[in-house]
This record gives sequence, structure tokens and C-alpha cells, in this order.
Amino acid sequence: MKVYYSIIFVLSLIMSGIYAGIWRKRFSAFITLIFAFVPVTCLGYYILAFSKTIPEAIIGIKISYLGVFIHIFLMYAIFNLCNLNIKKWLRLLLLAITTTFFLFSLTIGSFGLFYKDLTGELIDNQLILHKSYGIVHTLYYIQIVIYMIITICGTFYAIRKKNDVSRHNLHLMLACEMIPILIFFTGRLAHLQVDLLPLAYISCEIVMLIISRRIVLYDVTETVIETIAFNGKTGFVSFDDEFHYLGSNQFAKKIYPELAELKVDDSVLKNPELNKGIISKVHEYIINPKKNSFFKDFGKQIFQIDISKLFDGRVNRGYILYMQDDTKDQKYITLLNGYNDKLRDEVAQKTDHIVNMHNNLILGMATMVESRDNSTGGHIKRTSDVVAFLIDAIQKDKDEDSLQVSAEFCHNIVKAAPMHDLGKIAVDDEILRKPGRFSPQEFEKMKAHAAEGARIVHEILKGTDDLAFHLLAENVAHYHHERWDGSGYPEGLKGEEIPLEARIMAVADVYDALVSKRVYKDPMSFEEADSIMMESFGKHFDKRLEKYYLIAKPKLEEYYSKLD
Repeated sequence: MKVYYSIIFVLSLIMSGIYAGIWRKRFSAFITLIFAFVPVTCLGYYILAFSKTIPEAIIGIKISYLGVFIHIFLMYAIFNLCNLNIKKWLRLLLLAITTTFFLFSLTIGSFGLFYKDLTGELIDNQLILHKSYGIVHTLYYIQIVIYMIITICGTFYAIRKKNDVSRHNLHLMLACEMIPILIFFTGRLAHLQVDLLPLAYISCEIVMLIISRRIVLYDVTETVIETIAFNGKTGFVSFDDEFHYLGSNQFAKKIYPELAELKVDDSVLKNPELNKGIISKVHEYIINPKKNSFFKDFGKQIFQIDISKLFDGRVNRGYILYMQDDTKDQKYITLLNGYNDKLRDEVAQKTDHIVNMHNNLILGMATMVESRDNSTGGHIKRTSDVVAFLIDAIQKDKDEDSLQVSAEFCHNIVKAAPMHDLGKIAVDDEILRKPGRFSPQEFEKMKAHAAEGARIVHEILKGTDDLAFHLLAENVAHYHHERWDGSGYPEGLKGEEIPLEARIMAVADVYDALVSKRVYKDPMSFEEADSIMMESFGKHFDKRLEKYYLIAKPKLEEYYSKLD
């Protein structure tokens, strides 16, 4: 018995040591907690095995009951790996219940709620315990069984429904859940002298080590970044928003040797070469974000240096510069610049053709989404035209208090308008095609289309060179249901927190909904719709857009009259 518990304790330490060696910051905190609690729990069993007196045994028993946390951490870890979300309040509630059971275990030897009675006798230098369990101990076992059932059900759900989770990992998770159950009940039915539960914990550690080793492979973003950094073919250097040096790699120090002289937190502004070669370019980028790249000659090589904001979550904390060898591309560009005007015209025509194909593809996707919705036929075309009428009114406004928008902005919002409802592709048909008004539950599911639309637009456009259009189109899809007074969704943005393009789209979207027929309503008259629109400025809509709505109103009424 003593040998068994000694081996188990040593194995738990080895497993945790291996985990510490492969640990990455993106590993689940719950997996880390499992590897922290298992050795401590096994230590409790070890102390119990070597106890000579009841008080010593009680100490070991109390420590061993820390294993109750391993079960809940295992459940949380597996739900995390299955991309299944447990509400924060529910996690805290279950943790509080688990903690309560552990606190009851600390009453062993004092009260009879967890153990009614605990006696022992020393036989052959081995303390043999006789336990009589209380009602709370029975509830403790029920809690563990419930956790196991929930975890197994969650894993089977992920196997059937979750395509974004590794099937290999899911089968390992299922093994991690089933093995402890088999071991536990085998020990109980066989009436063994040793407790097999710590062995079950070791088996969980082994499976979690295998899963943790593979987790790194599935985090594509992190692995790509680490691979780029390891290959040494890309340089990068970062500064905080006050231009204090944060760090760089060797490749960057090769291009800018002055970086090697800096210490972390040194002000780059004090270095004339870096101030002139890097910081001046960053200042140009701050003034005009389109100037986000420049070139540096380094012997026979030409490096392209791209400037980007350094984000901590959504907060801009500074700037980062990426450096890549662009010699071949620059030579190619030089060669292209030597071609005649005819060739340039042909390239321009082909480029326009590709852009048109891209635009038609986007419009086709939007039309495909709309074809699933039996209540908003023609909505995409109409709202795009309404946006164009509003933009025309804005462009013609020469008053001092007029909205100041660029020609690029005007072009981009008209182009982006058809994409505003792309997120509906993720909405179930039974909701999207419902012949009537939504229930509150259905409306909550429908509201998800805004954030989903932003994600889809981001994926579609992430390869485009037109970053301004990319951002604007994403904003239109994401925020066109936000309200000026903050009562909209999905973020509850208020006032000018809402991007201007989304505010304009909201006016077009609502106007079309009012004057168009739906399966659950007839179209409103222009007078009724106008009354609602006018009441909504300053509440639902930006008050400054009211004048442009009024300017565009005759064209809108004429336009919708012809549609009838």
C-alpha cells in the first residue's frame, strides 16, 4: 500500500513537471490548475498511507479531498477545449458549491456531517481505518457523478456539432472522462485495499499532457508568429505610445544597428538616427494612416517596413514595425515602370476587371443571403439606393455645419451597403423564413447577425489592399442596428461611438423597412413613415442626419412610388 501511494505521488510530480516544461501562456488555466492540484491531492493519500495515528490520518484525508476541485476543473477544461461556453455566474456558482463540500471535509474529526465516525487500529505497522460516512459525503459523490455526466454529454455534443474542434482531441477527452469512472468503480466493486482514485487522476494528467501538446498546433495565429520569428526572415521592433523602446528581434537589429544600443524603456527620440529613420515615419503614419509603409536600402537589398498600431486587446498601446526583404518585388516594380503606356492601360483594365468581379461576388453573396429571407425581398438593392440618395445630399451640402466626408468615404459606403446583412447567412432558416413576427427568443438569435456579419465581412476582405473600405464595410455590417441613444445592439454603442457609416446605414435600413411590405405587415404610407423617421432623429438616429433625410425625401418617395 505504501509503495503504491509513493509511486502515485512521484508520478504526479513527474507529470506536473513535464507540463511545466511544455507550458505555453495560451494553455487553459483550468488545465494548469489540474496539474497543480493533482500532486497536492496525491500528497494527501501519501500522508494517509504513512499515518500511525488518527490525527495524522485525518490530515491526509483532508488534503486528499482537494481532489473535489480536480473534477470541476476537468469539466471546465474540457468545455473550454470543446469551445463550449459556461456562463461566468454558473462557473462561480459551481465552484462555490465545490468549495462548500471541501469545507465540509475539513470538519472530519470534529462534526459528523461528512464522516459520522472515524476509528482505526494499527495492524502490522499499518493504520487500518474504519469510516462511517455522513449525508454530506453522499451528496459529495452525487456532485462528482453530476459533473462527470455533464462533461461526457458536452463532449458527445462537441463530437456531433463542433467542426472547429479536433476529433483526435475530442476522443482523448472522452477517454479522460471515462477512464477515471472505470477505475473508480472497479476499485469500489473489487474492494481493493488501495484507493484507485489517485490513479485515475494520474491517467487524466497523461491524457491532458497529450492534448496540451497538440493544442499548440491548432493555435494557427500563435504558431505562425512563432515560426516567422524563429525563421529570422522578418524583423520587428515595437515602441509604446510615447516612443519608449519595447523590444526587437535580431533581424531588425541587423537592419537598424542602433537598436542594439538601446535598453528596454529607453526613449527612441534621443537617438538621432532612429528618430530620423523610424520615428519620423511613424509620425507621418499618425497624421495619415495610409502612409503605413516605407522602404529602406540595406546594401544590395531593399526592405519594406510596415507600420501598425500595437494593440493590447482593443486598446492602442503603441506601434510595431515589420521589416521584410522586398528586393525582388522592387526590382519587378522597376521593370514594370519601364513598360509603355499601352501595357499600363492593359494592366489597369485587368485590374478593374478583377475589382468588378470581386464586387459582383460580394453582391452575389448578399443576394444569396437575401434569397433565404422570405420577408425582405429586394431589401439589398433598395437600401443601397437609399444610401446613395443620402450620400448625394451630404455631398451637395455646402453649409459650415455640414458633415465633412471624403469622396472615398462616399464611394465606399455606397459600395459597402449591400453587405450590411451578410450575417443573416448564419441565422437558422426556421427563424429567417418565419412568416410572422419573431418571438423574444427568436429575435435574440436574429440579433446575432450583426456581429456575425462583421466577422464574415472581415474574412472576405482581409486580403484586400483597400483597408479603408475593409474597415468601413465591417462597421456597416457590425453596427447598423446600434441606436443614437444607446438602446441598440450588438454593443449598445451610443452617440458618436457609432461609426458614421453605420449611422447612415441605419437611416436607410429603417426607412426601407417602414415603406416596404413584409409578410407580417403592409407598407406604411410615406406620411406615416416620415412621422416615425422624424421622431427617431436624436433617439434612434443621429440628429445631424435629419437635414439630409429631408433633402433626400422627395427622391425617396419618387423612387419607392415607381417600385409600386
